[in-house]
Amino acid sequence: MKSFGEFLQSGDWKGEKHVPVIHAPESVKAGEAFELKISVGDEIPHPNSLEHYIAWGKVYFFQDGGKFPVELATFKFNAHGEGGNFAEPVGLTKIKLDKSGTIHAITYCNIHGVWENSKKITVE
Repeated sequence: MKSFGEFLQSGDWKGEKHVPVIHAPESVKAGEAFELKISVGDEIPHPNSLEHYIAWGKVYFFQDGGKFPVELATFKFNAHGEGGNFAEPVGLTKIKLDKSGTIHAITYCNIHGVWENSKKITVE
């Protein structure tokens, strides 16, 4: 049986329309809220049609020296209907961190599977 990790796909988001882009500062102050945004298709737009769409995204934080990642956000992009009612795959939240670590984002395309990306963040 395969591990779920074997299904994760990755790449450079500038050349692959399925890779989640993590918009967050490289460093933040401990305990201060900052905006965290994930998106798909920043450089190459992803189709958002009834046949081909990004269904959801999840964001986790793995603290340096930690044991397990912590879920920060879940975004569902449910509006992919007829008549141009389409959700752009963008999720925005505000978070606070106390320690440095890595933000991990995964997104799911109904045709091409699960995609991942990560970004290191330093807490001062």
